Amino acid sequence: MVQIDITYEGDLHTNARHEPSGAELTTDAPKDNEGLGESFSPTDLLATALGSCMVTIMGIYARRKDLDIRGTTVRVEKRMTMDPVRRIGKLVVRFGMPAGIPEEHRPALARAAAACPVHKSLHPDVERPVEFCYPD
Repeated sequence: MVQIDITYEGDLHTNARHEPSGAELTTDAPKDNEGLGESFSPTDLLATALGSCMVTIMGIYARRKDLDIRGTTVRVEKRMTMDPVRRIGKLVVRFGMPAGIPEEHRPALARAAAACPVHKSLHPDVERPVEFCYPD
């Protein structure tokens, strides 16, 4: 179990504290939903969690196979929808992979990314297209 304590600071801002580490982060409502967009929005954090989780699970696979995937980048584009209510409609995930990843490991890295707990926890109505870009 992990505990996260969140305090509403007013003006649509929150402060969250990760109890095990003491790390803190803030949120603000986005500009298109009455906020100032001064920090990650709660839905931005979900998109961040997805990308971070996917590349972390890939990192576990890579470490076990003695692959170096340092320098991998992940871009997550969060697209909101209003149908039927305001929610995340689509999270487009693009990986920029470093050179030198052997062809035989690429399908397993994609499977590892799709096996991340955040990806598995999202409602099926949230579209999640994923693209891997290899330089070679």
